[in-house]
Amino acid sequence: MNLRRIALGAAGAAGVVAVLEVISRSGLVDATALPPASVVLREAAKLAVDQEFLIDVGATLKAWFGGLALSVLVAVPLGVLLGSVPFLGTAARALVELLRPIPSVALIPLAIILFASPTQMKMSLIFYACLWPILINTLYALRDVDPVAKESLRSFGFGTPSVLWRVSLPSAAPFIATGIRIAASVALIVVISTELIAGGFDGVGIYLSDTQSGGGQTDLMLAGAVWAGALGLVANVALLGIERVAFRWQSARAEGVA
Repeated sequence: MNLRRIALGAAGAAGVVAVLEVISRSGLVDATALPPASVVLREAAKLAVDQEFLIDVGATLKAWFGGLALSVLVAVPLGVLLGSVPFLGTAARALVELLRPIPSVALIPLAIILFASPTQMKMSLIFYACLWPILINTLYALRDVDPVAKESLRSFGFGTPSVLWRVSLPSAAPFIATGIRIAASVALIVVISTELIAGGFDGVGIYLSDTQSGGGQTDLMLAGAVWAGALGLVANVALLGIERVAFRWQSARAEGVA
């Protein structure tokens, strides 16, 4: 099944590349605005050995990982607390719903003022953007835990901490992991967007911005965008693999239901 999915995904990607190649080569669009896909992929391959671009990738990944890790360390315990103590969850609901819709890019001017380091600035915005999907997933996961399982454990004399550790957290863990995986994609979008808007010294967003200086080189810009997409794909696949290893019981149950 996995090989079939990989084959279908590769076929879909190849089909899109072929269509873009035909559109560009046929003259339906200006080749300077949309270079042939083969040219873009060739430039993307060259970037794999470009030392300066690899430094940019490293700077982006450093901020991405730091901000995501910080959001996990804060959002998961906070979500467990709010989800386990009803009156705290009710009291915080209005604040969460107020802050959650604020786009992180709207906070870039504030982040520039608060943080002198570009890496810290990017990490702070990533933290803010990733906090909400992880927190919301944690809250809803804890609310959906089977109440019969919790009451059964309580009937044997187990207290709230034991019920949380033995029932609630194991049941909620796969959904929390899904929230982290969603947040990882959000983090990549935020870090590159921040680099594009706020500028700085190193980063994939800085590279994309530099390609448009002096008249612009669309093929190089799209090659950098291909790498941004590849980073997101690798991160998603890696986290999905970790989920499958950590929660084998859930994967087996899902396959049995299917």
